Amino acid sequence: MAVVLEGGCRVSLLNEGVPEVNGSLKIWRQVGRATGAKAISLRVLEFAPGTSPEIKNREADEVFYCLEQISTSGELQDRFSVSVDGETYEVSAQSGFYLRPGQTLIVNNPGREPVVMISAQCPDISSEGLEVDPGRRGRLRSQQEGSGGFQAVRLGDKAAIPTADRWYRVLVDDEVGSEQVTQFVGSIPPGRAPDHFHQYEEVLFILRGEGRMWAGETKTPIGPGSCIYLPRGQVHCVENTGNDELRLLGVFYPAGSPSVRYES
Repeated sequence: MAVVLEGGCRVSLLNEGVPEVNGSLKIWRQVGRATGAKAISLRVLEFAPGTSPEIKNREADEVFYCLEQISTSGELQDRFSVSVDGETYEVSAQSGFYLRPGQTLIVNNPGREPVVMISAQCPDISSEGLEVDPGRRGRLRSQQEGSGGFQAVRLGDKAAIPTADRWYRVLVDDEVGSEQVTQFVGSIPPGRAPDHFHQYEEVLFILRGEGRMWAGETKTPIGPGSCIYLPRGQVHCVENTGNDELRLLGVFYPAGSPSVRYES
């Protein structure tokens, strides 16, 4: 069950609630206008094996992050392809990519297990604004680069930028055409950093590790799969209560640098 902390900070789990089902695609809406966000969303998208329905939104910038998938047999399922406006690109797990307003997305999952992505739309749109066409499959072509400017950015290809005792790697920003929203992966060592706030609205997804989400004087446990909403200006802190790193995916709007923060 979702926990609401001071100032409207909200923490839920990735598969919490009843998903929307469109053919082979399941969507869990964890953050959005319906949950108190002003302009950002966080959705969990699960693509079953095969070719997905076509996804399109007309107004929002949208960024995706592909989670690492391990099959029931213990094998790493780390590659699949996406079709953007009819052109096909190979994508690997632990990669981020940007979908411009009006572009269409189809996911081709060749494996036996679902492909799971974390998506953020900025600004958030209502469910009526999102088009999911289960009847249109599109044409998947073997093509690594195309005229649409699409680029999937792998986490391992980005240099870690140190900040104090932690690091972050920016995956999606204006370098790949996303001028409104920034996506990054960050690492937090054991312990608790000073409370701070940002001048942007943010969503977080915990990739690994255990900890606590603090908002003002309130807190709740977090772990892999936790979905977090942080209102603009809310004093907060992510505490790592484990012995190893806590790694998180972050997306914020308007765009900027993950290193910019204001201590309370």
